[in-house]
Amino acid sequence: MAIRSLEARMRVTATEAKNRFGSLCAQAKREPVFVEKAGQVDTVILSVEQYEKLSAAHDKAGLAARKKAFEVEYRDWIAAQNRRFETQDIPGADLRPW
Repeated sequence: MAIRSLEARMRVTATEAKNRFGSLCAQAKREPVFVEKAGQVDTVILSVEQYEKLSAAHDKAGLAARKKAFEVEYRDWIAAQNRRFETQDIPGADLRPW
């Protein structure tokens, strides 16, 4: 699906959204519907599939950030564990959780 600018996407007023909610839900299955209040985009109606994709991407980004923070905070410990495994010739480097 090609990405379109916000201006090119479907936009409705809050009153229209209230009055046409059913048809907007059907439209949201095809593309996000932007709801305006006082001339500004206030809310977006998404299909559950679009929401799940966004949620998964957010979770993945959060996991990557937590992993990076762990690696920074425990850098010395990780290095010590890796040295220990390498000097004692312990197999399974690919199974290390750090």
